Amino acid sequence: MQNPFKKQQNIKSENIESSGTNKNTPAREGYQRYVGKKLFFLISMLVLVIFLSAFIVTIGPLEISVAEVYKILLSSLFPGYFTNEGLTSQIVWNIRLPRIIAGIMAGFGLGVCGCVMQAVLKNPLASPFTLGISSGANFGVAVAAVMGVGVIGGPYLLVGNAFLFSMLCALFIIALANFKGATSETLILAGIAINYLFSSLSDLFRYFATDEQLRIMVSWGMGDLSAFSWSNFSILLGVFVFCTPLLYLKANDLNIMAIGDENAKSLGIDTNRVRMFTMLLASLLIATVVCFTGTIAFIGLVAPHMARMVVGSDHKYLFPASGILGALILISADATGLNILRPTMIPTGIMTSLLGVPFFMYLILKKKKKEFW
Repeated sequence: MQNPFKKQQNIKSENIESSGTNKNTPAREGYQRYVGKKLFFLISMLVLVIFLSAFIVTIGPLEISVAEVYKILLSSLFPGYFTNEGLTSQIVWNIRLPRIIAGIMAGFGLGVCGCVMQAVLKNPLASPFTLGISSGANFGVAVAAVMGVGVIGGPYLLVGNAFLFSMLCALFIIALANFKGATSETLILAGIAINYLFSSLSDLFRYFATDEQLRIMVSWGMGDLSAFSWSNFSILLGVFVFCTPLLYLKANDLNIMAIGDENAKSLGIDTNRVRMFTMLLASLLIATVVCFTGTIAFIGLVAPHMARMVVGSDHKYLFPASGILGALILISADATGLNILRPTMIPTGIMTSLLGVPFFMYLILKKKKKEFW
């Protein structure tokens, strides 16, 4: 015979468990809706990038019909089933498509690294070029153009020098900050000093450069995606596959560091190590992007701000959102520069600045009810 007291106790326990579950349901459902909105935004932006890329590949200075473009793409993917024409096939497969791929990868890298820089430096004006990476790359190009000296010869002379000097700048700043204490203020001040130093050295080389050398330096400094080709794809992809997951693994640490270094240390986070590790990875990724595309401004500054307004400050969602928005902005700006004044092509870096400055001024002047920093 079952003990009535035990039966009553079981019923009471079930009621407590049931009431506890019901009590937590609204909070759990609210959190699920909160996460669902962020995921919906990320998926929507990713789909928009895909559709926009599919549209951009069909437009350009040379008129090619939509049917011809996709016929060429299918013929390259499935040879023997579709026929293509030589000239139009070369234009679509070797010029337009690599340019779009470069825009997506460069925009994603600039957006993610801008988000990392702003989180690490705790500065809303931080960008991938805050630490002098772009000025170092410009100086490397100036050395290659004027003196013909580089770590790699041949067609990779400019690329090799841009990568080498941008990484040297980043490593010097990280070493200096580590020696003096890796605070955000130290990194910013060191970056400003390096920026001025290498900008001055680049101007000195421009002063002594010939017309052809000056044209190379100015053209590279404006930023352009036309130099990217399929031969560079594996290099850029390899750096992305290495750096991006490692940066994402530090998202929770950066969330905790937002409450202050002292509080983060009390929770077991080595803030100096996290700051140095993320800065090194971001510098490697940005140096790789910059050496192939030149100086492209404002993507790393604007994209994280736009993403933060939608998905908030949780870096688990802010990282991918900043990258996707960076890719969306860059391919849109590049397509606008290619087609707005046909047959003249406006460099990508100029278009990103022209589109980014009004939005940046809007961020400054807008009176937000909600502060994101």
